[in-house]
Formats: sequence, C-alpha cells, structure tokens
Amino acid sequence: MTVAEELASIVGSSHVHTDAPTIAENSTDATRRCHPADVVVFPADAAEVCRIVRLADRDRIPIVSRGGGVGYAGGAVPIRGGIVIGMKRMNRILEIDPVDLVAVVEPGVITGDLHDAAAARGLFYPPDPASLRKSTIGGNIAHNAGGPRAFKYGVTRQFLLGLDVVLPNGCLISTGGRVVKNASGYDLTGLMCGSEGTLGVITRAILRLLPAPPASRTLMALFGSARDCAQSACALVGAGIVPSKLEFVDRASVAALRRYVADEGLATPVELPPTVRALLLVEVDGVRDGLDADLDRVRSAIEPGALGLVESGHGEALWELRRHLSPAVARIRPDKINEDIVVPRRRVPDYLEAMERLERECGLPIVCFGHVGDGNIHVNLMLDASDAAQAASAAGAKTRIFELAVEMGGTISGEHGIGIMKSDFLHLAHAPAAIEAMKAVKGALDPKGIMNPGKIFP
Repeated sequence: MTVAEELASIVGSSHVHTDAPTIAENSTDATRRCHPADVVVFPADAAEVCRIVRLADRDRIPIVSRGGGVGYAGGAVPIRGGIVIGMKRMNRILEIDPVDLVAVVEPGVITGDLHDAAAARGLFYPPDPASLRKSTIGGNIAHNAGGPRAFKYGVTRQFLLGLDVVLPNGCLISTGGRVVKNASGYDLTGLMCGSEGTLGVITRAILRLLPAPPASRTLMALFGSARDCAQSACALVGAGIVPSKLEFVDRASVAALRRYVADEGLATPVELPPTVRALLLVEVDGVRDGLDADLDRVRSAIEPGALGLVESGHGEALWELRRHLSPAVARIRPDKINEDIVVPRRRVPDYLEAMERLERECGLPIVCFGHVGDGNIHVNLMLDASDAAQAASAAGAKTRIFELAVEMGGTISGEHGIGIMKSDFLHLAHAPAAIEAMKAVKGALDPKGIMNPGKIFP
C-alpha cells in the first residue's frame, strides 16, 4: 500500500491530494518560495492527525502542518517534501465561555472569525495580526503572532492557556488548561508557542478572552521627519499613556500612500502634502466617558513635535488609509523582502535613521512602518529580483537590517518567525549555547527530525 493509500484509509480518499494545483497551493506562502509536498492531507480531528503522524514517524516522512499559508518566513513551506497536513477542515469554534473568559478552538479557525464570534458575546480576543482575515489560530500560535494591539494587550502567548498537541511520535498530549494560573511543571504550552510547527501538530487551543472595551477613539499626527515621529511616540509612553494601538508610517510609506490615493481617486480624511514625512496613528480604548480625557493626554504628549493632528471623528477612515499601505507599497518595485525586527522603544528613532542611511548606501528603497509602541518595525526592501545587481545589493542590506537591530539591543523577528528566510541569521539573535539548548529540545521531542524539518536552525 502506498503512503497516499494509507492516508486515504485514515481520512478518506477525497481528503488526500497529489494533484498539481493542490500541491502548489499548499507548498508556498507569502515569501513566494515553493517547494512541492509529495502529498497534502486534510484531517477532520485529532485522532486522524495522530494516525497520520504515526505513519510519518514509522517511515521517517517529513511533516509540515499548515494553516492559512500567509507567513513571511517560509515556515509552512515543505522544503523537504513529504506530507503537508492542512487544517482547513479543523476550523470549528468549539466553545466561548463568558464566565471562564475562554474560547476553545481548532487550529484552522480564521483569526478574524474568532474576533467576530467573541464580539457577538460582548468579548474580545486582542491579538490582531494584519493577516487576521486569512491567518489561522494555529498559525498565529506557531509564530506567536502579535499585531497593532500588542503594545497594550500583548501577543498570542499572553492569551494562550492550553493546547492539545500531537507529538512527533503520534502521541496526543494536553498542555495547560482553562485556568489563568498554572504552576504545575514545565510550561509546555509556552514551549509550543512560537516553535513554528517543529515540535508538534496543534489540534486544539484554549484562548483567554477579555470583556470587550466599550469604545475607542483615534488620532493621527503628521510629522516632518521619522525621528520627530518616533520621539513623540516615546514621549507618549513616557507620559504614562498606554494606547491600544500605536502605529508608525515612514516617509517612503507616506509617499506611496499619496500616489496610491491619487491614482485610485480615493477620498481620505487627511491631506498628505510633501512636508508630511511620517505619520503616527494612536487609538485609545476603554470606558466611553473617559476617552475624551485620554485623547487630551495623547494630544498634549505628541502635539509639540507634530505638524498637525487629525481628530478622532475620522477614526475608521484613518485606519482605512492605513490598510491601503500594503497595496500602495507594492507599486514601488515588483518585489520586496519583508522583515520585522524589534528594538527597544527608545532606540526606534536611531534605527529609523540607520535605515535612511542604509537606503542611500544600497541604492534600494527601504520602507518602514509598524508597531512603534513595542519597537516592532516592519522593514521592507523594495527591489526587482530579476535584476542581479539589485538582488545582490538587497542581500547585503538584509544582513545589515538584522545586525543593526541586534547592535541596538533588539532582535531579528518580532512576529514573523525564523522559518527558512532568517535561519542563517539566528546566530545574531542567540549565543551558540542558547541555540544548542534549542536543538536539544528539538532532538528530545523529535529524534527522527520529521516535524517541519529545515526550519529555524541553519
């Protein structure tokens, strides 16, 4: 019996695919790197996942578990072929409990769908990656995803209470639980979060919820330079203000937005003249009666360094302008290298100036935007990858993007993970002994090396 036939005996023949379109769809991600799987299988439950993994363990077949496939580090790309376990059938919200304040979900649940289901019960799941309408909870856990609200509320790890995980030997274990406090042994839940599918296959997650904030208000500040903008963000935090969102947009991003709005004939609540070379978007949330006072404190902290402010009556329109950023930036060059470094908040102004210098040195546009509240900056190298000179220049610039982040006390990824795109730079973020400790954990749980092989470690 072939592997495909054995898989069909587990999940049914209609859920096992070796056809070229399905293989191609499930063998790439946002990096556009494609390494074909040998077979794609869609299980219905944890029991089927266990049987699939036992088969792979027996024959030493590589396994890659896959959610929405929207990652920027190649984490879900099956670079050694084998079996891709797609989670699109395991997409149920099993429970939302307003007393325990938990959601119990399968890994294929779309993040935005959980947001909607929680909101319908007056509850709130804060992690909000930009891909929330495509990414899955399983993928978010695999990469410890964040988003704009991470500054105030935290990343996925802060909302992950428990997991069901199939280990590389096919054994199903439960970690954590539906309680906030848990000091019973090693934190296996935390270990799995951010492990990029290299230690097991998630089949169920218990997530912490919060009561939904009753209201929110938004303000956009316009600046003449990236340093003024970043320093104002630092001043805001230094004044003891914790916004729910604190987003930065740099000069190249503003220019791209300006062109995009004009080309598309879009109406916007704010003019972006050439003097505007950076934007800061601030959202505060909480009890409605207190939001005016909160916004006044925000205004007092950032107005001295700003060219102007756009008030919160246009809140949704301001965030809609921010959502135009990705398609706007995509028109700068045919290709981009998308990185997501982190530096301490007070070093953000220095890092942005370093990126301006690097742009002049490498001769390629460098576009920076992101979550300035927690120092997580998305650095986009724009290029035409078919041009050998541009590709070579981009490779050197990518190294400096990481080196500068580490030199300033930061690290090489905030939410995208390592995957295959950053594995050669892992040594910049961790000492050799730390990397060996990680490898020891991997070797203990996955001695045959079948679980998402070739990721994280070079």
